[in-house]
Amino acid sequence: MKPSDSQLLLRMLAQFRYELRQFLSFSERAAVEAGLQPQQHQLLLQVAGAAEGETVTIAFAAERLSLRHHSVVELVDRSEREGLLVRTEDTVDRRRAILQVTRKGERIMERLADDHAREINELAPRLLKTLKRIDGHALEVAKGSAE
Repeated sequence: MKPSDSQLLLRMLAQFRYELRQFLSFSERAAVEAGLQPQQHQLLLQVAGAAEGETVTIAFAAERLSLRHHSVVELVDRSEREGLLVRTEDTVDRRRAILQVTRKGERIMERLADDHAREINELAPRLLKTLKRIDGHALEVAKGSAE
């Protein structure tokens, strides 16, 4: 019995989700091994990895992490107490705080970045294969709809 188009798509999406979850699980374990909570790692990544010229504020971090403002404030407070980042007053808008990763935070993030790059290097072929299958399936479905 041949699987339907929707069954094939569900299988491909399940595989894609599995590959992503494997990476996220790796990332969470690596953060904990480096002495960070996974959300702290995500916060530091967004602060350290912000585009040049981007003003990194609590609101920016909340948007990037899909968290509420007060949740990010608590995360920033904890990270600041641990010496991972600093918060300074914005000279343009004193209601805002600018976030910066400390040297301690940078050292941890550099080590985690190297670990993550190696993991992505291993994951990329499997993830790309799954994405190509999903893309090919979408093209076939689109062709069928156009006919």
